[in-house]
Amino acid sequence: MDPPSPDPEVPVPHPVRSLRPLRPTRRALLLSAVVAGGAAGGLAACTQSDGTSSSAAGGSAARTDVSSLWDPTALHTIDATVDADELTAMIQTYLDSGDKEWITGSVTIDGTSFEEVGFKLKGNSSLKSIATDDDPATLPWRIRLDKYVDDQGLEGAKDIVVRDNSTPSSLNEAVALDLLAEAGLASQLSVSTALAFNGGDPQLRLILEFLDDDWMASVFSADGILYKAKSDGDYSYRGDDAEDYTDIFDVEGGEEDFAPLIALLKCLEEADDEEFAEQLPDLLEVDLFARYLALEDLIGNFDDIEGPGNNSYLYYGPDTETITIVAWDHNLAFGAQNGGGGSGMPDGGGMPSDGGGERPEDGERPDPGEMPDGATMPSDGGGDDGGAPGGGRGGGMGGGNVLASRFTADEDFAALVEEQATALRTDLVDSGRAQEILDARAAVLTEQASELITAEEVTTDSEQISSVLGGDDGS
Repeated sequence: MDPPSPDPEVPVPHPVRSLRPLRPTRRALLLSAVVAGGAAGGLAACTQSDGTSSSAAGGSAARTDVSSLWDPTALHTIDATVDADELTAMIQTYLDSGDKEWITGSVTIDGTSFEEVGFKLKGNSSLKSIATDDDPATLPWRIRLDKYVDDQGLEGAKDIVVRDNSTPSSLNEAVALDLLAEAGLASQLSVSTALAFNGGDPQLRLILEFLDDDWMASVFSADGILYKAKSDGDYSYRGDDAEDYTDIFDVEGGEEDFAPLIALLKCLEEADDEEFAEQLPDLLEVDLFARYLALEDLIGNFDDIEGPGNNSYLYYGPDTETITIVAWDHNLAFGAQNGGGGSGMPDGGGMPSDGGGERPEDGERPDPGEMPDGATMPSDGGGDDGGAPGGGRGGGMGGGNVLASRFTADEDFAALVEEQATALRTDLVDSGRAQEILDARAAVLTEQASELITAEEVTTDSEQISSVLGGDDGS
């Protein structure tokens, strides 16, 4: 399907500099298949300095060369078989040491079978209460079809992430990812899936793409570099030696070159306010970062770059020589609680908390290191690095993030965030597009997954998402 034309009546916020397309080869989430009629214009297209438009990564054009696995209009099936003793030993190793080991098994995905498949636990806080007798279908996984067999995959899909359920439906994360894509930001494809292990009962899970070289080439460019912030790290400048950054960032795609990242971190720490405002646009895609911050506010996700675990990837594009912040880990979006296995949404749309804390006012972010009153913010950093608290100079576990705090402290950059927030609400919420996306995702569950989830659970989760999008804190 061709991408929709931008609506000339929709105002486009004036950027610090013109929004650049991210040069994707498969430019957007498979939303055209989910919602008939296509998307509203505006944010999926970026206005250039010459007045023309170009699509940004994750916009509304369908990614046409993706595997059938990522068809969001269908409930998918994954039936895995692993040795029971190896599974128990793997979990015990994690409990004893925190190490996540690979085990080998077989899997059938939507009727296609694969042997010699790699399985590894994935996550941090989502694994804090696991036990050796848990049903593996309820655990978060990385399933790698090509771990032991080169190029083994399902129509190109090779590396699959099984996310931790924070709500019975996982609609919150699925819709969050769809809205990221709809807003012209890099996102991951995701689908609802019935997952079973060793002939056990299937469990409703959300699976999504693993962010690696293949994903980077699909959404950005194969020539770039993809960094992942570790959950126990920070955004601090540690000098010019690349070795000093390997314990706080991983290179998940491209050449292991830390120089572009180091240049950004050095600016964050050493530049005064005037230098920061002048230098940052040469190091970071500031317009897209402003849109990212505004979108995370819109969906009530405070487990983002500023939350516990520095949940973020960073893509360096050699053509622009700038870094783009890539969102990751949205299982706490729309006020969900991280209960591991579907604890559901808090009543009334509040943030996760011990005492039912309130969400901030619409468009407001907590100060760095702070959470809404009464709220606690567990993280599922989603990575394979350790889960120990961070909180160094550049922010970490509950300590804010120096990039976000310096960015929003600058008057011009803060104004850009506000402009993006207004545009996002107009184009995604007021237009009804977000509700269309939510309704389409919910319909897949009510029509195809009734044996895995009740209609009442789908309705409850859907109403919570609509409440947050509407700015209703439930009080």
